Amino acid sequence: MSEIRTIPEGGRAPRVVLIGLASCFGCQINITNIEEHLLAVLGQVDMAYWQLTSSEPMPDEFDVAVIEGAVTTEEAAETVRRARERATCVIAIGACAATGGIPGMAAADLDGHVRAVYGETAPAACGDLRAPVPVSAVADVDFTVNCCPIDPFEFVRVLDAALYGSNALPATSVLCGECSRNEQGCFYGRDTMCLGLVTRSGCGAKCPAMGRPCNGCAGLSPDANVQAARYVVGKRGLEVRRFDDALEMFNAVALGAAGEE
Repeated sequence: MSEIRTIPEGGRAPRVVLIGLASCFGCQINITNIEEHLLAVLGQVDMAYWQLTSSEPMPDEFDVAVIEGAVTTEEAAETVRRARERATCVIAIGACAATGGIPGMAAADLDGHVRAVYGETAPAACGDLRAPVPVSAVADVDFTVNCCPIDPFEFVRVLDAALYGSNALPATSVLCGECSRNEQGCFYGRDTMCLGLVTRSGCGAKCPAMGRPCNGCAGLSPDANVQAARYVVGKRGLEVRRFDDALEMFNAVALGAAGEE
């Protein structure tokens, strides 16, 4: 939805809220890592609420809702729905918000995971639990910043697109195309499993460029062929079960929806 433009009329700075749901808050922390540019970025907006930095209540009126974290409770789902009703634009940041992330690994057997942690009775502080899902499963999302944690400069680019508009299309191809340009050599040529076969591009293949195989944190590519990837893994003499287990870390919700569990 790149046609969205959320600069309010009358010259007022866009009012932004940053909401944290079920996550480690690492993506919010990573935003602060652009120290040299952070004040310039925040100077473009009215930062009306940032859960990480203040205990003040969220205002009733705002233009942009930035949401980190998976939806794991009915209270969180209602928070997302209210944010969608009030905001012109909703931005999901990080794997937990974009795909369900690591919390999503509990989606297939929520009761079993709750019992494993808490016994037969979860504490009241957990709230009304529900199977973890990404933000987009509860309300429409206009922009997404993928990966775990997010690249803070990618966040700035997306926020700029949300505020001023952009004709850029989201990346849909698999990561291998980006990775091949790093000229580091394929991990499968070294008998090492890598999830770039099915992971969405757009991150610049940073992990493979630094010598680490892709762990799939950007989510499944719309162009991914999971069955073909399993064939490649097996053909290379690696355990397909290990590939499936690794893929679930950030993609359990999507795999479950596709019947790939």
